[in-house]
Amino acid sequence: MLGGDGRTKTVCVTGAGGFVASWLVKLLLSRGCYTVHGTVRDPGDAKNAHLMSLDGAAERLRLFKADLLDYGSVAAAIAGCDDVFHVACPVLLSAPNPEVDILAPAVTGTTNVLKACSEAKVGRVVVVSSVSAAMVNPNWSEGKAIDEDCWSDVDYCRATKNWYTLGKTLAEIEAFDYAKRSGLDLVTLCPSLVIGPLLQPTVNASSTVILGCLKGDCEVKIKLRNFVDVRDVADALLLLYETPGVSGRYICSSHARRMPHIIDLLKSWYPGYKFADKFVEVSDEPQFNSGKLEKLGWKIKPFEETLRDSVESYRAAGVLD
Repeated sequence: MLGGDGRTKTVCVTGAGGFVASWLVKLLLSRGCYTVHGTVRDPGDAKNAHLMSLDGAAERLRLFKADLLDYGSVAAAIAGCDDVFHVACPVLLSAPNPEVDILAPAVTGTTNVLKACSEAKVGRVVVVSSVSAAMVNPNWSEGKAIDEDCWSDVDYCRATKNWYTLGKTLAEIEAFDYAKRSGLDLVTLCPSLVIGPLLQPTVNASSTVILGCLKGDCEVKIKLRNFVDVRDVADALLLLYETPGVSGRYICSSHARRMPHIIDLLKSWYPGYKFADKFVEVSDEPQFNSGKLEKLGWKIKPFEETLRDSVESYRAAGVLD
């Protein structure tokens, strides 16, 4: 996107080395009209090397050493940027001290990013949240697809020790509260379980759901799950950024599939693997309504394409050997 004066825009992507953020950086660079500031914990770490090998990275990608809990490092990365994508988030499901290890990083990290955005006078901030921040609500009508009006119940999450969901929910609530107080132009995207091909050299948490199906020593939860392709998530983030007048939150989920169906597909494509044979029955996830995002023109890939591309990337990365 070019600014009003015809110049290339500079955008910041937090957590640039992660699964979703890597694909977003790739997409932004492919457009040829964005310069990207990417925050990572260590620019010299080999696990971030894939970023500098992306087309256009040498000319238009700059990595910044930043810790979301260190305001100064975050502000330095965002300084000079027109707009920001806040993608980084810790993915701890449990911890000895969840208040310190999960909740504080999720909320404080988001607050630091938003304060730095205000200081830098950025235009729009696109924040990656999660359907987790919408789906855990015992008061939502049973059988009704989850949409943007549903928020996870923070008291219920705390009582049931659902710390990851609580962290995502509190962070998104704080983001909107901050935007209301400050006048910041903020929009959030709430993806379901993100799968698809890896760009980064390490396996992220959501990809282990598919990897586990291909390994005989893993236990698979038999339930209906909601998925979305990582490339479709990157497209959605750019769509929210480039579309004038968007506001609020956007559910981002494309396919609901039962795990036995996925295993049957994988067996038909890759019969040589030792598939999971330990299963546990758990409650199905609710289904999600992505209609608000689809009205903006969001397109999705077929589930079978996403699944096959995921496995092919695992094979290429050597994580199935």
